Amino acid sequence: MGETNGRLRSAAVTATALAGGGRSPLLSEERRRLIAEQLQAAGAVTITEVQARFGVSPMTARRDLTVLAERGVARRTHGGAVLPSLAATENSFAQRLRDAPEAKTRLAEAAFALLTPGETVFLDASSTTYFLARLIAQRALPLRVITNSLPVLQELSGAEQAEVIAIGGTFRRLTCSYVGPAAVRAARDHFADRLLMSITGITATGVMTDADVLEAEIKRTMLAQAEQSVLLLDDSKLSARGRQAVAPVARVSLVLVDGLARTDAARLSDLGALVLGTRQSL
Repeated sequence: MGETNGRLRSAAVTATALAGGGRSPLLSEERRRLIAEQLQAAGAVTITEVQARFGVSPMTARRDLTVLAERGVARRTHGGAVLPSLAATENSFAQRLRDAPEAKTRLAEAAFALLTPGETVFLDASSTTYFLARLIAQRALPLRVITNSLPVLQELSGAEQAEVIAIGGTFRRLTCSYVGPAAVRAARDHFADRLLMSITGITATGVMTDADVLEAEIKRTMLAQAEQSVLLLDDSKLSARGRQAVAPVARVSLVLVDGLARTDAARLSDLGALVLGTRQSL
């Protein structure tokens, strides 16, 4: 009897393995395919999103993203994954200051007009927001400014009306910015009324990109911590492509554009963006 029961238990285990084990790889592959599709559409995905969508454990979600990264479909980041690298180069902050200064000045003016005294704002480490920081200092607008940009910190150091909070972390000399896990943790300690940001480029499918994975990550964190967000975009961004996905352009509250053709602005609108041009745009 014991031998018979043993054989029955063995058969049951084998049947279970064939039924469940045979399907599990298919289920895993189907889930990863859907995650890859979500990544292509959104540009980024978090472990929490994978858990919520598929009802899996954090360990399974991390494993799925790791497998996709090994296949070259994704690039793992702290807390999730982004699209893999796109071909691009990264200029220094000093070089970027010399690129399209007139357009950046107009964008800064348009962004300044949106600000309200007493607001808390994130300023990213882009050269365009540096032009905005200069206006904030020159016009003595009372704000609470949170930034990971050393040039922005220096520009606002003499602005007594502004409360300035530095996001520290690993210093990138090329961009004069603070990035990495410590910077991400510091950004998560704050909530802002508004984020003012720029990017390296935007893809045809509406994914905002940056040249560096760490820069992209701090931008995503600021985006998540801001009630409203404003993207400052000149026409050069439509021909440039960063290596790392930040988020879909539809995630931002407003896109301020300068120098864009009406067709390009219409395309951004079709991708879900609310587009507003400067005085010399559109």
